[in-house]
Amino acid sequence: MPRKPVPPRLIADPESALAEAMEAAPRYECCTENITVCVRTFWLEDQSQPEDHRYAWAYHIRIENGGDETIQLVSRSWEITDGGGQVEHVRGDGVVGEQPVIPTGESFEYTSGAALETPSGFMRGTYQMIVPGKSRHFDVKIPAFSLDSPHHLGLVH
Repeated sequence: MPRKPVPPRLIADPESALAEAMEAAPRYECCTENITVCVRTFWLEDQSQPEDHRYAWAYHIRIENGGDETIQLVSRSWEITDGGGQVEHVRGDGVVGEQPVIPTGESFEYTSGAALETPSGFMRGTYQMIVPGKSRHFDVKIPAFSLDSPHHLGLVH
């Protein structure tokens, strides 16, 4: 009796596959006042339309509170520069609809996205933080990170 073909097995479960992709993604890191911001970027082929000058990326950010006080992210400021040098400034409350409170020794992670009309560019910015219950405000630097697509002939970032 002929044997049925065995369906291919996934080498890793989806969470492991995501963790592996995250580890392979470019990593950008910066520390301000014991708050570490780590950014990983991902090219989104399925959401990009190069023929229409639309290039899309996702970025995953982890904010780690290595300080000795609980902090709250209240707003953010972005500077987004496309491959032609055009700069856009974006400001807003919180991130992904939240103003997270991050106790000492803990972290907050989120994923968001960006789209440009050029096949490359970069982003950088700051988070405006407060120490809840105190009048202390301070900025935390978001490291500059590169947005590069396979449609760019040479990586310049």
